Amino acid sequence: MRDAAKSEVLGRLRRIEGQVGGLLRMVEEDRYCVEVLTQIDAVRAALHRVSEHVLRDHVSHCVADAFATGDPLEQRRKVEELIAAVGKMTR
Repeated sequence: MRDAAKSEVLGRLRRIEGQVGGLLRMVEEDRYCVEVLTQIDAVRAALHRVSEHVLRDHVSHCVADAFATGDPLEQRRKVEELIAAVGKMTR
């Protein structure tokens, strides 16, 4: 992962970590279930955005680099890897 992307992802994950801490406190304090569910959905959405960011970086660099080499085997491997990653993200 490029340094700029890594820095962005780390920042987002730290914010998510804070959100999860807030969720823990909400459960400990017996907050209303719908409020907890709303915060869980917010964390899930934030994680989805992190996944998209990492995927974008992967395609922009790892996959693009494989195509720049001109090596068909490496290109095929990266495409299959990308398809598997996207498949996991959409489950």
